[in-house]
Amino acid sequence: MAEIIEMPKLSDTMTVGTLVRWLKQEGETISSGDMLAEVETDKATMEVENFADGVMLKHYVAEGGQVPIGAPMCAIGEAGEKAPEVSTTQASSTPKAEEKPAETPKAVAASAPQQQATSEPTPAPSLATTPQSSSSNGHIKASPLAKRMAEDKGIALSALQGSGPGGRIVKADVLNAIEHGTAKLAPTMVSPVGGPVAEEKNTPVSNMRATIARRLVESKTQVPHFYIEIEVDAGPLLEFRAKLNKRYADLPPENGGGKLTINDLILKASARALYEVPQVNAAWEGDSIHQFSAVHLAFGVAIPDGLVTPVIRDAHLKSLHDISFEAKYLIAKARNKKLKPEEMTGSTFTVTNLGMFGINSFYGVINPPNAGILSVGGCFKKPIVNDVDQITIGQCMHIGFSGDHRIVDGATGAQFLGVLKEIIESPALLFV
Repeated sequence: MAEIIEMPKLSDTMTVGTLVRWLKQEGETISSGDMLAEVETDKATMEVENFADGVMLKHYVAEGGQVPIGAPMCAIGEAGEKAPEVSTTQASSTPKAEEKPAETPKAVAASAPQQQATSEPTPAPSLATTPQSSSSNGHIKASPLAKRMAEDKGIALSALQGSGPGGRIVKADVLNAIEHGTAKLAPTMVSPVGGPVAEEKNTPVSNMRATIARRLVESKTQVPHFYIEIEVDAGPLLEFRAKLNKRYADLPPENGGGKLTINDLILKASARALYEVPQVNAAWEGDSIHQFSAVHLAFGVAIPDGLVTPVIRDAHLKSLHDISFEAKYLIAKARNKKLKPEEMTGSTFTVTNLGMFGINSFYGVINPPNAGILSVGGCFKKPIVNDVDQITIGQCMHIGFSGDHRIVDGATGAQFLGVLKEIIESPALLFV
């Protein structure tokens, strides 16, 4: 008997997931332990594991569709078995899968291997009906594949009649227009001057972007931020990094090798400063302030859909090379959308760095329940007065601190930045 696989809860705050990509296609034999699909939650893109043996009978959700927790995703059974019917609204919300011609279980079993989820079925021909308009209130209804094909061929979607459900333009309509020479070319810009900066459109907000937006609004409206900044002499840190990289960059990681970045050094210095000023390593709990006994250091990683903050646990106990290795590992997972929820939660402090983008000074938004966030700018040259009152060229860095004033006072924040400045300007303290 066929088994219906439902959307699991993949994170503690997840209520709905977006099915990014099917890893197993209809008609494909699968085993327990295989990965069925990639699903984007509010925190990361994760794989859904299969726990049944059999054949993938039916996908109830199209790629790009949103699926609530517990809703049907697919059916697994024996070859030739008919998949159970489920409610369309129960299986998925926007976008809906395009309707396929009805097939008997025998026809499914004897047919060629199923098409990939990125292709579309050809609508059944009909002489008794007229295609419905593909435009509604000025918005052209078309499948993602049809839009992409039309864009690649330079065809105006507005000139096509849709034969899909509700007049939706599908792949067959684009191919039909090309074959019969009825395709109308979309207008192209002769010169970039005076043209549109981008296509005007509304893009649905991803689960991750919606979560980022909600948490930032909560932070700025519920947490009383205060801001302080300090300028440090980055010359000793840059010289220190150059010497370490010259000595260790070519060694294998197991022998303590690897190239260090400025961010690696800032993370290590931050962990040390939090060890010396633990009041900043705390959280507000309404009627009490929770003092953490360990430094679980989050750091910002920019990805196309926003910003994620993987966490280096027990950073105060780890060596510079351990922090560097773990940071690189977490950055790679973040950019591939493979971070697990437990790798992005439980931080006690956050560091964000925009120096690599040419930003010299800024203030981050606190990542609750952290008491503060460190904002690191880039290194830049400027005239400075040295210890013997001579004007010379110095390497400077601005470091900002956004603090939760319920937990941290200005004097405590200043003490924390002072300790951090001392470590950066005397980097040998990183090994104390």
